[in-house]
Amino acid sequence: MKVIFVKDVKGQGKKNEVKEVKDGYAMNFLIKNGYAIAANPSNLKNFEKQRQTEQLEESLLIKDMESLKQKLEKETLQFVVKTGGQDKMFGTISVKQVREELNRLGYAIDKTKIKVNVPITTLGFHNIQIELHKEVIATVKVQVQGK
Repeated sequence: MKVIFVKDVKGQGKKNEVKEVKDGYAMNFLIKNGYAIAANPSNLKNFEKQRQTEQLEESLLIKDMESLKQKLEKETLQFVVKTGGQDKMFGTISVKQVREELNRLGYAIDKTKIKVNVPITTLGFHNIQIELHKEVIATVKVQVQGK
């Protein structure tokens, strides 16, 4: 029996996948528990419409994230920190500080999306990455100055 998976089932199939499974397994487990629906012509037609809608929404989201990326890459985040002898910084610039600075500039970005590959422990310019979408990653400049 052919089914359309509506949820991921470990070892069987992923969401939105059409797959052939045994009749008893489909009826008694997958369909009964809401993991899949029967792949009849009307369900397949609805599935295709839904998939096209999701693809359209995804492409619009990517387009929006691309425009946000353009705006973010023009920004330079500035931090003034306390320094010791020979312009050594005390501590590092944290992800939380970066998020707060982005919020102050009007960008509401979750801290889990901000990737600081190398800890910012020196004065000068640094680059950090912000994962706006799995396909759209912005690189933002961070300037650290001493007092």
